[in-house]
Amino acid sequence: MKVVINCILAACVVGLIYLCYASIMGPINFEKTKEQREEEIIARLIHIREAQVNFRNVNRGGYCDNFDQLIEFVNTAQLPFVRKEGELTDEQLENGLTEQKAVAMIEKARKTGKWDEVKKNGLEAFSRDTFWVNLKDTVFGADFNADSLAYVPYGNGVKFELATRIDSTRSGTPLYLFEARTPYETYLSDLDKQELINLIDKGEDMGRYCGLKVGDVENPNNNAGNWE
Repeated sequence: MKVVINCILAACVVGLIYLCYASIMGPINFEKTKEQREEEIIARLIHIREAQVNFRNVNRGGYCDNFDQLIEFVNTAQLPFVRKEGELTDEQLENGLTEQKAVAMIEKARKTGKWDEVKKNGLEAFSRDTFWVNLKDTVFGADFNADSLAYVPYGNGVKFELATRIDSTRSGTPLYLFEARTPYETYLSDLDKQELINLIDKGEDMGRYCGLKVGDVENPNNNAGNWE
């Protein structure tokens, strides 16, 4: 009988030790996994921001409001690249010469074959040549998979929420806004449920978005991420 009681007591001790260990390591493991996953999600959101900024610059308008179009843009768009040789001297600038005038002068000489004006202004070693390069290769790298932009890492196929808006400043200038986000539940739902609830409650108490996002369509923030 004494042996049985000792075994039961030993089992209880082991159980208590396990519960104490779990209570300590549970939050630690949750936070560690959360940080590891969010590192990849943040990288994806930064790529979305880069794609959106380039989309707006190339199209000279607002941001893209759907991933299909944004992905096609990343895969097919080209960017101008200017190869520069030589710089204008202080004397040339003081004489009213600008890069735009210098380029126009050189372009005219190339078309007419008359280089007297170019030589007179000391522009023999000056050139500005524009080439077009693939946006994906230049901004993201040749091996970048643009199709991945829409999907949340560890989200089991769930896409980021994407929204755009056009507002205006007090002076009436158009203000283009975009937002890409994903809530905690999308990429942490398979972890400790209570820790997830605690995390969401904390975010709500602080008035913060419970997840990760970049940009904001309600409160302009210069396309900042809420982790920055």
